[in-house]
Amino acid sequence: MLHRNKDVALHKKSSICLPIHARDGFSQKPLPRKGWKMSKTKTAETAETIEGVEFPSFDASKATDQFRTFAEKGVEQSKEAYAKLKTNAEETQKAFEASYKSARAASDELSLKTIAALRANAEANFAHLEALVAARSLSEFIELQTSFLRKRVELGVAQAKDFQAVATKAAEEVTRPLKSAVEKTFQELKAA
Repeated sequence: MLHRNKDVALHKKSSICLPIHARDGFSQKPLPRKGWKMSKTKTAETAETIEGVEFPSFDASKATDQFRTFAEKGVEQSKEAYAKLKTNAEETQKAFEASYKSARAASDELSLKTIAALRANAEANFAHLEALVAARSLSEFIELQTSFLRKRVELGVAQAKDFQAVATKAAEEVTRPLKSAVEKTFQELKAA
């Protein structure tokens, strides 16, 4: 039979409520709490005391000031980072524009060199055909052909050297602005 009692224990396995009596070794008084002492009056500096240890109380005005200082510092750092990013982006854009202008100038120069080389080759070929048509003997024909081939090889080597010089110059001029921008960025990273 179960009675409604303030001292009731639950059995762990069967969830049956059984009354706890003093005869079972339990007293009817609540157990004292040892070691805990709370001060009845709170001061500005301490909220409670536990066995001689004092805990500081929470001051909202100090926390607000610290949060405001932290937020202002974060905003300032963000503004500085944005300014650096903006400056670097503008410098990079200028470098790309300078590189594009150099590439365009180099492309124009290479186009003009190519047109001049094609014109010179065409004129040399027509002059050679006229000379071959005017040849009177087979030995003169062979001599003209040999001379023409030798001149064509020499001219081809000279044109190749000229193209190589223009291409090397163009590559240096095109990459110079970008190279200086990259070097500046790495120097800034090393300094930071």
